[in-house]
Order: sequence, then structure tokens, then C-alpha cells
Amino acid sequence: MGADKTEHTDVQSRALQVGDLAPDFTLPTHNEGELNLAWYRGRKNVVLAFYPGDWTPLCAAQVPAYEHIMPEFSAYNTQLLAISADSIASHQAWAKAHGGFSFPLMSDYFPHGRVAKLYGVLNPRGYAERTVFLIDKTGILRYIERVPPAEIPDNNKLFKAIAQLDR
Repeated sequence: MGADKTEHTDVQSRALQVGDLAPDFTLPTHNEGELNLAWYRGRKNVVLAFYPGDWTPLCAAQVPAYEHIMPEFSAYNTQLLAISADSIASHQAWAKAHGGFSFPLMSDYFPHGRVAKLYGVLNPRGYAERTVFLIDKTGILRYIERVPPAEIPDNNKLFKAIAQLDR
């Protein structure tokens, strides 16, 4: 028998857009074992915050800042998942250096950048581009913000988008 030409591939064939179904994935985290995106379907909205890497100056501003606004995520029944291609060991050390994070740092380390590729945000240099995706409870992408490496996504815009979900 020949090879099945409909075989599943990890590579996203086109850029994801608002209105698309969010691709499912499972990744290990620094604090909760493995988590699967589909588990949240029907339960919570989800924010995926892709960032280039632990121990980098701008990421050290972006990711710890989320800890300060966790009550807002909770108020909107929204789970934050931060994702980079760093290892679990790096995530654990980085979280400890920042006094801990109450949200998961997900490791897209192996196979390297598979989920970042799936979401169309893997940079040719091998790190995730700084991008935020908002996924509603039904699994549909409702907001996408991709910013240049030297900028941080706008949390005010994100929370405006989250507030629109339950209307």
C-alpha cells in the first residue's frame, strides 16, 4: 500500500485567523504536569501568550506582569497559558527567580517549537514570536495580537476582547 496523502502534519498551512478553531495540543508545564488545550473547552476561555524565551529582558517584563493581573483573568473565567520553546527546567528556575507564577509556563521544547509552528508563530531562529491568542469556551480564536520583538502585547486590548466574549 502507498503512503496516505492525507497524513496529518504539524505544520500550519496558513496563518490562523480570528474565527478559526484553535488547534489542540498537549504540553508539559512548570507547575502542573501536562495540560491539554481541549480540556478547557466548554469550561473556560483561554489566553495563549507565546513569548520568545525565559531570561530575556522583555519577557521578564511581559510574563511576570501577568501575575499581577491574574484576578482579572479569573473574573472573566479565563485561563492564561504562557508558552515558549524553553525547557521545563528553565521554566522552573525562571519562575522561582520571579517568586513563582500561579499560571502555567508551557514548554514547547520537544519536539522543538511544534505548537508554535501549529499556531504560525515559530520564528526562523527557533523561538516563538510574541503573540497572544484569545480562545473562547467553544475553542474558537476570538482575538490575535502579534507584536514586534521589542514590544509587549497590550493587556487593555486583550481584556476588552475578553469582556466581549460573554455578551
